[in-house]
Amino acid sequence: MIARIAAATTLAFLAAGVMVDSQTPAATGQLPAGQGRGRGGGFRQPDPIDFQEHDGWVSLFDGQTLKGWSGDQYWKVEDGAIVIESTCEKPTGTVYLVWQGGEAADFELKLEMKGTGNINGGVQYRGWIAPRPQRGAPPPTQNAAAAPAVPPAQAAAAQGAPGAGRGQQGPCPSGAPRGTPPDPKTEEQWNMWGAQYDFDAGNRYTGQFYEQSTGRGIIAWKGQAVRTEQGKNPRLLATLGEPAVIDSYYKPDEWNQLHIIAIGNQMTHLLNGHVISILVDEDASRARKSGIIGLEVEATGKLFTRNIWLKKL
Repeated sequence: MIARIAAATTLAFLAAGVMVDSQTPAATGQLPAGQGRGRGGGFRQPDPIDFQEHDGWVSLFDGQTLKGWSGDQYWKVEDGAIVIESTCEKPTGTVYLVWQGGEAADFELKLEMKGTGNINGGVQYRGWIAPRPQRGAPPPTQNAAAAPAVPPAQAAAAQGAPGAGRGQQGPCPSGAPRGTPPDPKTEEQWNMWGAQYDFDAGNRYTGQFYEQSTGRGIIAWKGQAVRTEQGKNPRLLATLGEPAVIDSYYKPDEWNQLHIIAIGNQMTHLLNGHVISILVDEDASRARKSGIIGLEVEATGKLFTRNIWLKKL
């Protein structure tokens, strides 16, 4: 019930499009005499959040090693950041780095991330480990019998299987032969399914709610508040701003602050202090209330992650 009230309150505020000029008395925390309500006089605006505040949070990355994490040899630590690089000559394919600290249900997670080239990745949460989806097989959800099968084209794409598209052919731009990604069988121990805060260097998808491997795919695009219900297509509750404004929150080639708030059936994604997407997931056959945390990467380029902090609620 608390989660539903929180969701309704957040969405009502966003739908109302309330904006306050930073120079107005309201934004400074003061209201002119006579404009207050009740005995105490004026209202006060909330204090801003300090992204670097860590009281009550647990660090998931020590800045020097991958202690507490599990993944293949592509994941490394450089200059205080978790780094992974995928190139034409040495592609990673789709791979994961999994935090070994157990599951998180209701929580806040914040970290910094940046990328180069065409890199695409993200933060997995409330996830689980399972083999890559097979064509036409139902995904392992809370209620697999009620869940539709993964579409063949999507399952093929997830596996890199024939029929998923030939992709680029011939040698790499350097003239070297194209490399081969790791065998999916060797990666199964880390292969994650579930919710993802999407992130890409080109800012096509950064901040959206994506679900890895389950067949639901993109549910709440960046700039959207979306509700899911069992047996229905996802429905748009509200837009969070003009596309150009939403795009402007991303900082290319710089560190970006990612913040996930997951409470009950509502997942809120923030980017550099701005709400970027919201999902109210009321599809009981698909929604996960708890799961593991990880990082994901695909495509080519370099992904950097640092300052990872978790607060369980």
